[in-house]
Amino acid sequence: MKLKTLATAIALVSSSMAVQAQNITVTIDNLTQGIIFTPFLIAAHGTDDHLFEIGTTASASLQMMAEGGDISGLVADLGTVGGLAFEDPAEGLLMPAASATVTVDTMSNGYLSLVAMLLPTNDGFVGLDGWVIPAEAGTYTMTLNAYDAGTEANDEIINGGGAPNTPGIPGAPGGNAGTGATGVTSTEGNAAIHIHRGAVGDDDLNGGISDLDNRIHRWLNPVIKLTVVVN
Repeated sequence: MKLKTLATAIALVSSSMAVQAQNITVTIDNLTQGIIFTPFLIAAHGTDDHLFEIGTTASASLQMMAEGGDISGLVADLGTVGGLAFEDPAEGLLMPAASATVTVDTMSNGYLSLVAMLLPTNDGFVGLDGWVIPAEAGTYTMTLNAYDAGTEANDEIINGGGAPNTPGIPGAPGGNAGTGATGVTSTEGNAAIHIHRGAVGDDDLNGGISDLDNRIHRWLNPVIKLTVVVN
């Protein structure tokens, strides 16, 4: 009887490991009206690895992504810990109401993470941190929030900035923003990764405090719908 119980337990563990080693399908849906996402990074990794952690100071690699959409540093970081990186499933920018799907071979990694920058923002990004990939086959759906990396003041000035420690927003790919803003703020009280407050914006496309159009670029969480199919 004990041998049978042990054999059953081994079979269950083996089955769980096999499911985790199989491919999963990840679909990303942009839920916003006017926000555009830079190329996504999807990561399969171990329990102690993170692309970001809420309430902590952003890494230099996360700052690169959150301020300029550059995921190369995070990809390199994943490589050093044996994680797997799946880059740019949308093959470029993910536009409002658009979606992207990618098949991810998790190998022996049991955790899933995801990041991408929101445009136009100063250092806003959508994120999933260390979601446990289920052993049970099925379709899993969740919504994701946008976070503030805490590395730059949300001045809402579009000036081509995007390099770390360079104030400003890289651009508005939709071509529907203003110019000549004086800035919403030059300082922030929270330097840790936290829930983004959203865009302030205004309706003055030739000045005002913000280059963001509050009729287009205002948004609330959640910003992404994520669907994961485990086979």
